[in-house]
Amino acid sequence: MTETVAFQGSVLSSTACELGEGPTYDPQTDTVWWFNILGRELHELSVSTGDVKVHALPFKASVLARIDGDRQLIASDQGLMIRDSRTGAFERYLELEPAHMGNRSNDGRVHPSGALWLGTMGLKAQTGAGSIYHVAKGSVTRIVTGVSIPNAVCFSPDGTAGYYTDTTVNRIMRLPLDPSTGLPTGDAALFLDTSDRPGGADGAVCDADGAIWNARWGEGAVDRYDADGRHLARYKVPAKRTTCPAFFGAGGRRMLVTTAFEGASDKERAEDPQAGFTFDLGIDVAGRLEPCFQL
Repeated sequence: MTETVAFQGSVLSSTACELGEGPTYDPQTDTVWWFNILGRELHELSVSTGDVKVHALPFKASVLARIDGDRQLIASDQGLMIRDSRTGAFERYLELEPAHMGNRSNDGRVHPSGALWLGTMGLKAQTGAGSIYHVAKGSVTRIVTGVSIPNAVCFSPDGTAGYYTDTTVNRIMRLPLDPSTGLPTGDAALFLDTSDRPGGADGAVCDADGAIWNARWGEGAVDRYDADGRHLARYKVPAKRTTCPAFFGAGGRRMLVTTAFEGASDKERAEDPQAGFTFDLGIDVAGRLEPCFQL
């Protein structure tokens, strides 16, 4: 029987996001970053002080990757941008998809090689409108097509496997990868079928033991699966629309999770008063720090 663990953590930020997503941690500055995609905001949390800053954005963005001490890569509905960490100024880096496609970025993560995997989706989550791309050294390669809501992008510790899901289908897939590049070396195979369970498979991270931690949209939980897909535990979160976990803190030994209130009625908002908050799960995990993106 799968263990269910009651929430034992705390609120990292009570600034509610309509669609909190894309959390990541910069160990050099001890800072957590995440997005309110629909609100066009970038949130910044100093772990040491607890101070939160909210940066208005000129676009809908969803993924941040550290390049170096001065620059960050931002994925948005206008393509890939480089953000100056000190001034907040943007410069265009690469186009992902033509604007007429009407898509935006969604889930993404940096592979151990320094390449970025990034999913896109229709602004209204149109069926099959999105894709998943591999970005490295100025080149963009489409590796998965026909995705409606791409999520759960993460990688095994040795970089030989990549994971992703389409939340509308709720099957987490695994792709064999070249660990030196993050590019596929074979076809995707089913890792885990959760289509018969309530809620949706959302964002995910892979820990140092190869276990997958997957946020379960609609269920207020983060599920942990071992490398063979066995459901080890469910960690409860005090907000139903759970979106994405991330490792943070010294050695990545802590876990945070973003949430949302997108699509909630007034009644649902009243019943879920912490919807859109960002939480520290309050547990010790075998986390991994995400690598920098290599230009």
